[in-house]
Formats: sequence, C-alpha cells, structure tokens
Amino acid sequence: MRFFENFHTFVSIGPISIQWYAIVILTGAVIAYLLGQYHFKQLGYDKEILSDYFFALLFIGIIGARIWYVIFTFNDFYANNPIEIFAVWHGGLAIQGGIFTGLIYSYYFFKKRNIPFLVAGDAIMPGVLIAQACGRWGNFFNHEAFGGDVSLSFLQSLHLPNFIIDNMYIQGAYHHPTFLYESLGNIFSFLLIIFVIRKFQKHIGVQFFSYFVCYGVVRFFVEGLRTDSLMLGPIRMAQLISIVFIIVGLIGIIYVHQKGIHKDEFQVE
Repeated sequence: MRFFENFHTFVSIGPISIQWYAIVILTGAVIAYLLGQYHFKQLGYDKEILSDYFFALLFIGIIGARIWYVIFTFNDFYANNPIEIFAVWHGGLAIQGGIFTGLIYSYYFFKKRNIPFLVAGDAIMPGVLIAQACGRWGNFFNHEAFGGDVSLSFLQSLHLPNFIIDNMYIQGAYHHPTFLYESLGNIFSFLLIIFVIRKFQKHIGVQFFSYFVCYGVVRFFVEGLRTDSLMLGPIRMAQLISIVFIIVGLIGIIYVHQKGIHKDEFQVE
C-alpha cells in the first residue's frame, strides 16, 4: 500500500489506485447527505429516509454529469477511444448534467413517499453547494477546469498557499485557480442560504430556488474565466444554463411567496 505516490493519487494498493478526485467528490457527497439528514430531522421526518435516496442519487448524478460532459466533448476525447467514456476517475464530470438527472430522480423519489418536493428541496439543496465546493478540489488534483494565463505575482497577490500556486503552473504557464473561485463562491452561497435566507424564509421552497440563483451567479462569472468550457457553437453552455438557473430561481421565489405554502402552516403527514 502506497499513499500519495503522485499528486493525483491518494493511495495505491497493488494495481489499484484511488484518486484524490474520487475522495473529494465522495467527501462532499457525504457532507451533503449528513446536512440533509439533519434538516429532515428538524422538519420531523425520519432522517434515515435519505439512506436509500443518497446512494441512488449519487450514482444517477454521476451518470448525468458524465453524459453531459461526453455529449459536448465526444469528438475531442472519445470518438477514437469510446472505452474512455467509462473512465470517470480521469475527470470529466459536468455538474449541471448531474443536477438535471438528480432533480428528475428526486421528484420521483419524494413523490413516491408523499413528501412535498419543495420541502425536500429546502432540506437538501443548500448542502449540494458544499458537495460542489468539495468537488472543485477534484478538478484541482486533476489539473483541470483552470482559467486563463496569469502571472506568478498575481497568484501571490491573492495570498494563496504555495501548494496551490505551484499546481496552477500547467502547460507552461500559471493560470487562474477557477476551481478555488467557484469552491469559495459555493461555500459563501451555502452560508448565505443557511444563515440569512433560511432565517427570514416565510414560504416553503425559498431555499430550494435560492440555490439556483446563487449557484447560477457564481458559475456564470467563474465560467467566463475558464479555458475548457463546454461549447455550443460560440456559447459557453455552463453560462447559458446558469442564466436559465437564475431566471428559474427568481421566478420560483416569486411564485412561492405569492402562492406557496407558508412554513408555519406545513405539517409532516
């Protein structure tokens, strides 16, 4: 057993290696799961209801994120080597695809258990921001999802640890640590929703829709700095989807304020 044999690898056991990419993604998913359990318990539900949900959601989310990435990069990376599509540990997950498949599965799961979708969304979606913040560190360890060229002095001016600065030197140049920008933006969004929006929330669903607004804003601006965006012609897909998220989130917040269930009126059946 060998730990940290290179920057990308957490541990190697014989021919099998576990990458940091997998470690940080799973860590983020577990944190989101525990936060969801806590919030479900606060609402009066059995916190264990998320046990079955979590493992299926993780699997479905990864599949959705992978499919979304492969669709937009097939000719570049997979046309000549289709088997590489299944090598998720090499990187290449587009989180917005995972959000779409995750939402579809979540609607089915909670409808089947007679739990209002927006109630579940309020309990779960803020934690997704923490999962995404952790997941961006997987991009760091894989040396991917970085931004355009910058100078060493620029990175030093950000007062970053040396291990981040050193590993932003990729392909002969220093780059914007966009993984870090988005990770910090998602953590800030989580804190905003939990400690401000949640405190003043009056209607079910506000936290759920706030997730889309906050994540959409963060991703839109960070995506503009990246060099590896998934493109649809001249359009950065992540920015387009981020705009959709912001619009849907704002419309959703307005809707629940006007016609939604007041949180004081909600009771667990």
